[in-house]
Amino acid sequence: MALQRSGVRSPSTPPISNQRTSGTDVLFILDGLAQNTNGSLLPPDHFAAQNVIGKDHTTAVFIRAAAIILAAAICVCAQSESSRTIRVTDSSGASIDGAAVTLIPKSGPKISAVTSEDGTFTLPSDFDGMIVVEAAGFSRQEIPVGGSLVTQITLSTLPLSATVNVTGSETRIDATAASVVALDSKTLDMTAATTVDDKLRQVPGFSLFRRAGSRTANPTTQGVSLRGIGASGASRALVVADGIPLNDPFGGWIYWGRVPTESIRQIEVLRGSSSDLYGSSAIGGVISILTKLAAVEPTFSAEASYGSEDTPSVSVFASAGYRELIGSLAAEAFRTDGFVTVARSERGPIDTAAGVGRWAINPYLEWKRSENLQLFASAGFYNEVRGNGTPQQTNDTRLRRFAVGADVSGDRVGDLAFRLYGGPQLYHQSFTAVASDRASESLTRLQSAPARVVGGSARWAANFGTRNLFTAGFEARRVSGRSDETAISAGRATSQVSAGGTELSVGGYAGALVPLSSGLTISGGLRFDRWQETSGVSSSRPLSTSVLTSRSFPDRSESAVSPRVSALYKLREAVSLFASYSTGFRQPTLNELYRAFRVGDVLTLANENLRAEHARNFEGGFNASGLGERLYIRSGVFCTSLSRPVANRTLSVTPSLITRQRQNLGQTRSCGVESDGQFRITREITASAGYLFVDSRVTDFPPDPSLEGLRVPQIARHQFSAQLQYSNAKVVNLGVQFRAASSQFDDDQNRFRLCGYSTLDAFVSRRLNRHTEVFAAIENAFDSKVESGRTPVLTLATSRSVRVGIRLRFR
Repeated sequence: MALQRSGVRSPSTPPISNQRTSGTDVLFILDGLAQNTNGSLLPPDHFAAQNVIGKDHTTAVFIRAAAIILAAAICVCAQSESSRTIRVTDSSGASIDGAAVTLIPKSGPKISAVTSEDGTFTLPSDFDGMIVVEAAGFSRQEIPVGGSLVTQITLSTLPLSATVNVTGSETRIDATAASVVALDSKTLDMTAATTVDDKLRQVPGFSLFRRAGSRTANPTTQGVSLRGIGASGASRALVVADGIPLNDPFGGWIYWGRVPTESIRQIEVLRGSSSDLYGSSAIGGVISILTKLAAVEPTFSAEASYGSEDTPSVSVFASAGYRELIGSLAAEAFRTDGFVTVARSERGPIDTAAGVGRWAINPYLEWKRSENLQLFASAGFYNEVRGNGTPQQTNDTRLRRFAVGADVSGDRVGDLAFRLYGGPQLYHQSFTAVASDRASESLTRLQSAPARVVGGSARWAANFGTRNLFTAGFEARRVSGRSDETAISAGRATSQVSAGGTELSVGGYAGALVPLSSGLTISGGLRFDRWQETSGVSSSRPLSTSVLTSRSFPDRSESAVSPRVSALYKLREAVSLFASYSTGFRQPTLNELYRAFRVGDVLTLANENLRAEHARNFEGGFNASGLGERLYIRSGVFCTSLSRPVANRTLSVTPSLITRQRQNLGQTRSCGVESDGQFRITREITASAGYLFVDSRVTDFPPDPSLEGLRVPQIARHQFSAQLQYSNAKVVNLGVQFRAASSQFDDDQNRFRLCGYSTLDAFVSRRLNRHTEVFAAIENAFDSKVESGRTPVLTLATSRSVRVGIRLRFR
């Protein structure tokens, strides 16, 4: 697993300082409040005499006001005599307001400031040290100041090809052969969507099992598919947050609300098989969520909004520290009544809105023992309750996760990272049979799925010389879980069924990145994984007789070898060609092995004999940049063959029930063309777009040759997205997102077709002052019909929604 906080860089990447600034005792008087230059506030009584009561109150007020005015005057006079003004600009000479400035003297405490509306800040005339200036969209600038006179600092615009870590080393996107898309915090902030999965829909090739997102969909349908590799309830892409997996250990799906949106600083999407670095579930790619780093200086940010369908949302991130000890707290609460997902033409009296209520709290504590050693502990608490479209269909989840780790670095040892994580979770769900006229429902099953996971990893990365990067690592994980079910008929419990087991997996890998010449770079890796499924058991007990019938499944083990090799050749500085071959695998989840479920009139059975899926991926293309790195384009072709994919195969169809079972198909193939581009038209205006064409079909299935040649369910052949951003802090921020997809099928026999769709989202905000911003957003502005599933009842994925809110930022 790639280390997300590693300081090891690829040979082509210049060093980037991560030095944090601390607070200061220098005070300014603003609006009757004493304010630290880092943004924290002190009450006016900080300067005033205390215990003023009775008839002396008026006098005390005047004395207090005079003292404040005098102090301000002294500050201004002192400033004029012992300080000078420095202006921060871009390359065109325009002022940059709101830039973060840190003064690091050779002795004494650091001082933090922010440039004013005219782009200026003040510097003591006798200052001797380093000035560090940072602003969104610009490169970090470090200016040493001694006896020299500095009056202006010019920041360079950041290139569009961002720096990413998901490939296993810190490198620029245009310097890697992998297909990577990065969404930074600014892009995420200017997206109308409220949930992480909906924000990711602007990445072509990203889709969930069905088109519905986490606002309304059952969590068991929130597995990720990338590049048309095929969707199922279990994710065929690995999702990690700061290097720790978010995939549900029992079912493989994703709870997208586990990471509060206010704590996210960047999301990196790696498309293509990546199991050589990440192991199981990275068969189609990796989504890496990077959270904001905790700092000694106090920081606070929050977003609160309210929208249609009675949808309140609050997300908060705060951090502070003292000397070597720093900590942060991220939290989020979200609730929505949702909407009726059954199409209007087919719904009945029993159909209700599908809503959700959830909250997450993630504390983090870090001890920076030295420059080369950091220890941390973190936790995650997540609760979710859902209504699934009828009064009796509900589910809820309670999840706890704990983690500890250490990062060690040094010139001799390179970078070492150790992680240990684990925790319990509990999932409940109820299932019903809905009458054909959709006027009533009857409870058919109550289900409870307790699970527990413990895992750990160790990773090493080091640069040898200045050109070669080597990595190696080891991972282990143990998951235990079961599905306890009570069958119900005619309103009475008839039997109890339980099935479950334990899964133990271990893996190790090694890789290297070697520049063979100034233009050619070769990289590759090799990984070996082995896993065992043990203690598998199924039992049933009819309540009429109470006779227990039990069946034990034999222990099984499998292994996988995952190689990868890639090459990047620079034709010139701004144009490069790439090609790669990679492999991936995904072991079946305990949910697929042992848990059955029902949605509408479709019953899907488990299969304890499932085997692992394996993928081979070929791709090639080019990267190009131009116009002073204001334009970036990546385009290529790919082809992924997936052997033994787990799919829901139809066994029988009756007027009242469709029965399916999870089975390993023979082989599918997904081949296509993928393009991404971004153009910074001006400093304020940026446009980006992406397109994916993929033909995903079943190529081999001996048990049922009639499926061969059919399209893989839930995959649209054409996917397109485009975004336009206008950002001007003095005027307005505006973001527009457009998405479109062609038709797809909901079943293996290609009987249930889902029509294509297009949607338009918009976001607009206005900054009231340095700390406060108000905004409005609309999703699916034209209320387009987005078909999500046919069971065979048609369900919809989204409706038009509007929200307004406020953001607070203090640093």
